[in-house]
Amino acid sequence: MITISLCMIVKNESQVICRCLDSAKDIVDEIILVDTGSTDHTKTILMRYTPNVFDFEWINNFASARNFAFSHATMNYILWIDADDVLLEPDRQKFLQLKHTLDPSVDAVSMHYHLAFDADGDVTSSLRRNRLVKRLKEFQWHGAVHEYLAVDGHILNSDIAITHQPIKHDSERNLRIYEQRLAAGETFTPRDLFYYANECLDHQNYVQAIKYYLIFLDSKQGWIEDCISACAKLADCYTHLGDYELAQNYTLKSFEYDLPRAEFCCRLGYRFMQKSEWQKAIFWYKLATQLKKPKDSWGFFIECCWTWLPHLQLCVCYDQLGEYKLAYEHNEIAHNYRPMDEKMLYNKTYLESVINQ
Repeated sequence: MITISLCMIVKNESQVICRCLDSAKDIVDEIILVDTGSTDHTKTILMRYTPNVFDFEWINNFASARNFAFSHATMNYILWIDADDVLLEPDRQKFLQLKHTLDPSVDAVSMHYHLAFDADGDVTSSLRRNRLVKRLKEFQWHGAVHEYLAVDGHILNSDIAITHQPIKHDSERNLRIYEQRLAAGETFTPRDLFYYANECLDHQNYVQAIKYYLIFLDSKQGWIEDCISACAKLADCYTHLGDYELAQNYTLKSFEYDLPRAEFCCRLGYRFMQKSEWQKAIFWYKLATQLKKPKDSWGFFIECCWTWLPHLQLCVCYDQLGEYKLAYEHNEIAHNYRPMDEKMLYNKTYLESVINQ
């Protein structure tokens, strides 16, 4: 059986750190906690879980802090999570099973990262990240902000999920770091360009976001999933600015990087719905229902676009065309995904009454 060091960096996490550590403490064999400048009682809490609590002077560089944490690990493998992440019980059990059965030739294990949920607790957005890595490989973190762990070798894609449950977020922190680096004349990597544009979008600076997404795409050096995501975000920016033609152009541009994704088909379908062009909307929503999510993809996915949403929209489109039986069929498919959804229950009652007449 392998041994595991949990390595974390924390700052002012007193509200969430117990929840996080309690979910992981019986899975790991060692806990390494690096505090980057807490001013609350986070460090007092950390001492309850491990004597391995270290201070790291914050230098506006997340990769440096994470590499410092990794340097103190002594077990076979290193697990990293953040303070506002948890392992839910089903995933804890999967993790314990993995710990007992993992082939030592595996260099890294990727896991799902569940980022958002609907009112029913179903995952609405997710991606993959390398979470468990072999210590002797000495994998390194890179990037001052939105850092990434560079791994290679034998990678296992597991079905374990880490669940993100944030309570608070310093929405200005990352933007401040990027703007300080820009002011210092630093040259951004393609990854920096993409994530700085994301920060601009999050802060509703759409013109600046567009500028840096375009520089990122023009570099032709970005990760394909980031390029696809940049197309979606450019479409969002242009929509906010009222330029729907350019929004549609960048939605279509995503097809240059990979086969059509359901998220973009739904975007196109919605645009045609707004113009009451029902047949065109139907084409794109039907295509969304026929697509298979890329297996083991590491990209960002909006789950509803791959499940119930296009069927619900097809119900609306067919209803507008007076094709009530088709509308009913698609509402039933959507309803199977979300049996308590009030909109779908209303559609069911309404369409049954129309059809029975």
